[in-house]
Amino acid sequence: MTQLLKDLTPRQIVAELDQYIIGQHDAKRNVAIALRNRWRRMNSPADMQREITPNNILMIGATGVGKTEIARRLAKLADAPFIKVEASKFTEVGYVGRDVESMVRDLVEQAVNMVRASKKEAVQAKAQQLVEDAILDILIPPVKPANGQLGFENEKKDSDAELNERTRERFREKIRSGEMDDRKIEIDVHQAQTPNIGIMGGSVDDLSMMNIQEMIGGMMPKRGKKRKVSIAEARKILLEEEAAKLIDMDEVKEEAIRKAEDAGIIFIDEIDKVASARSGNGGGGPDVSREGVQRDLLPIVEGSAVNTKYGVIHTDHILFIAAGAFHVAKPSDLIPELQGRFPIRVELQSLSEDDFYQILKEPKNALTKQYEAMLQAENVGLTFQDDALRELARIAFEVNSDVENIGARRLQTVLSHLMNDFMFDIPDVIGANAQVVITKDLVSERLNGLVKNRDLSQFIL
Repeated sequence: MTQLLKDLTPRQIVAELDQYIIGQHDAKRNVAIALRNRWRRMNSPADMQREITPNNILMIGATGVGKTEIARRLAKLADAPFIKVEASKFTEVGYVGRDVESMVRDLVEQAVNMVRASKKEAVQAKAQQLVEDAILDILIPPVKPANGQLGFENEKKDSDAELNERTRERFREKIRSGEMDDRKIEIDVHQAQTPNIGIMGGSVDDLSMMNIQEMIGGMMPKRGKKRKVSIAEARKILLEEEAAKLIDMDEVKEEAIRKAEDAGIIFIDEIDKVASARSGNGGGGPDVSREGVQRDLLPIVEGSAVNTKYGVIHTDHILFIAAGAFHVAKPSDLIPELQGRFPIRVELQSLSEDDFYQILKEPKNALTKQYEAMLQAENVGLTFQDDALRELARIAFEVNSDVENIGARRLQTVLSHLMNDFMFDIPDVIGANAQVVITKDLVSERLNGLVKNRDLSQFIL
């Protein structure tokens, strides 16, 4: 991970983000600096490493301008554990809702999955060899070697063993080439029994419930079950089992905790929903719960120890990125202690018509490219003319201006309405090897009538 971050300078990080997100240069610069600072901290003198805390970021901007996408792409770029939560689903202790610490536990779970996946890659070759041997043992059981017997019987057994070995090797090649994938064999599948346990009389938090279930599940014997499956399916099932045996889970847990602590990113969306616009008449009603959520978030963000089923994790160096539209409340409506924990504030700009055009054309995962890929699966070519993209951008921008502004998500609605007839007619009416060309006239014909209709029910998500 350290090597990966070393190879990514802030400019390179921004360049990578530019491939997926249009505009928002301020936000990209700040997250790039935050990511590079992780490598700087891990390579600073040991006595200072604990002291250097991340500069958490507060993103302010309307929905659909790229807040979540920036954080998600950043985590993917750094191969870091990433979790997205909505602040509005947490409630103050004593109210119905999720415990704030659950987001840290979710992050550790994500880190464990990532580390386990990378370890599985490392033992893949060995596990495949063991799986092949297990399948061959079912198809052609090995001949036991001769136990020091003399004479003709001993020679016969040796020749049988050689013949058996040659046959096994021939079958091994067939298994590798996929020739025998459809052949059915019977395998033993080990299933751990996980009981469903309910606790009566008193509330039990998520962590305690998980620990109880895991403890009782570990005490119960693993039950073997015979299944008749194809060799292709048997390979998948046995590969999971063999890889799990080769992986040291204690090592995975330790590495996952370290990875979550040093590289974890928690994205807290809708932070504005727990900020109450302050008025002179004092707080009351739901405001009590909102402020309670902020106070519960505070120790997690400023650094505390959280118990998880994999061990204790310290949140001091986790990067927190909070985001909100702040239409009603303002960032200053958050409690001062929480404001102080998000020192970097970035305002994301609303998207212009030109931004919409670039979003349709430039990103690696542009919607137009997604439609092209889907139709390619049907052997149908799809081309968007440049003026058609301009028209789509104009219509999306106009609808956002007249109705609710939902940012780039509006393009999905507009493009879906334009393409639905084609998607329905392929392959029945429009056959393979056809070419579909989207022109400006076609866009105008299908969408302009809807834009003039102020009801616009089809565009409201």
